[in-house]
Amino acid sequence: MSDETTSEDGTAQERPSTPTTHATVEQVVRARLAQALGGVRGMVETAIPTIGFTLSWIITRDLERSLWIGGGLAVVALLVRIVQRSTPQFVINSLFGIGIAAVFALRSGEARDAFLPGLIYNGVYAVVLILTILVGHPLVGYLVGSVTGDLTGWRRDKRMVRLCAQLTWLLAIPCVLRVIVQYPLWAADQVALLGTAKIAMGWPLQVAALAAMAYLLGRNHTPIEDPAEAARLLSDEALSLRPPLQPRD
Repeated sequence: MSDETTSEDGTAQERPSTPTTHATVEQVVRARLAQALGGVRGMVETAIPTIGFTLSWIITRDLERSLWIGGGLAVVALLVRIVQRSTPQFVINSLFGIGIAAVFALRSGEARDAFLPGLIYNGVYAVVLILTILVGHPLVGYLVGSVTGDLTGWRRDKRMVRLCAQLTWLLAIPCVLRVIVQYPLWAADQVALLGTAKIAMGWPLQVAALAAMAYLLGRNHTPIEDPAEAARLLSDEALSLRPPLQPRD
């Protein structure tokens, strides 16, 4: 159905009616998380240096060569992004990660220490996420609040706080599992198993967490009553304002 307007010459013109957007809190959070985590491609790009490093180490047992191969694959992924004129954010994350790994490994001369930054990151990230839940300020809530322009307004709705706490747990659990599984392998200097575990518990585990989030968000339907506000929250401009939220594998 369209509305009619009158042009300057007096003729009637049809004006397309504004589509009604029916958004829910869950829909906004789902779109927000998908943007922040970069989708499957972003997570694969983050895993590329680890795959290259681990396979090279298993074959050559040469630490420096393995680090160069891991970094080189990340550079190739970055060039592909540049050619496609798409956002390089997640490839840059992987380059930064392999750079830090190289510093740790080359300083100690131990291949296993290439995985130490990831262990530290996941441990700290898990602690921070869990603390935000325990003090009643789950991190995912601030992710949503940064879109709405009201950073703490979501805390006025107990249902929203509860939903954000559940989603924050789902972000924390993969980090906890990585530390539980990978730290003993690091301590035992099992580099091949450590690399395999890191790959297996990287983006596949993140996809599993996102699937659990999708189930949780699909099960609940908390309406956003103002259609204009709903449209704004789901707009490309609003979603582009998200801060990075990229757990490392």
